[in-house]
Amino acid sequence: MLIVIAGAGNVGRAIARDLIKNGHNVTVIDDDPAAIASAKKSGAETVFGDACEPDVLDEANLSKAQIVVAATGDDKVNLVVSLLAKTEYGVPRIVGRVNHPKNEWLFGEAWGVDFAVSTPQMMTALVEEAVTVGELVRLFSLRQSGSDLLEVTLPSDSPVVGKRVGDVEWPIDTALVAILRDRKVITPHPDDPLEAGDELLVVATTAQQPILRDLLCK
Repeated sequence: MLIVIAGAGNVGRAIARDLIKNGHNVTVIDDDPAAIASAKKSGAETVFGDACEPDVLDEANLSKAQIVVAATGDDKVNLVVSLLAKTEYGVPRIVGRVNHPKNEWLFGEAWGVDFAVSTPQMMTALVEEAVTVGELVRLFSLRQSGSDLLEVTLPSDSPVVGKRVGDVEWPIDTALVAILRDRKVITPHPDDPLEAGDELLVVATTAQQPILRDLLCK
């Protein structure tokens, strides 16, 4: 699976490093030679040029990309890249970086953006969630409590599929926060059934995460 990142600055490189570490194929685009050189050191494929130019996007094989991350420091560039990726190349998922809060309203379906975020950790997590079913994805850490907010998409063979929330033996120090289903956010109730394809948001301590993974994904 190909993931293309527009922008080889600190944010783009951080995302590329995390994704490569997790075994993904990553191509980074930038028009700054120094930034491209740094991106190469992380093991990413690189394309030198303006990410708003179709020839550059062609060179990056955007038509074969499953995910595009618009991660430059310029919101205008991120919007143009997102729109081109979605409308001209049919990329299934676009993650857009919002640099200035006043521009957040622009980062939506009209500009081809599926998810608009502002931190590299969250951007990486959203990319991982797109390619990973049946695995825990850490969205961010709650440092003071030693816990993480996790996302997992239940595979069809998950042991909990078909069970009610209240019938699941959740590990200690674990809390099911929300169920995302059919573009709806469901506040968990003991009688709610769990279905294949449900996205669960869970808060859990680091120590309990292997147990939680076995419970939900084994």
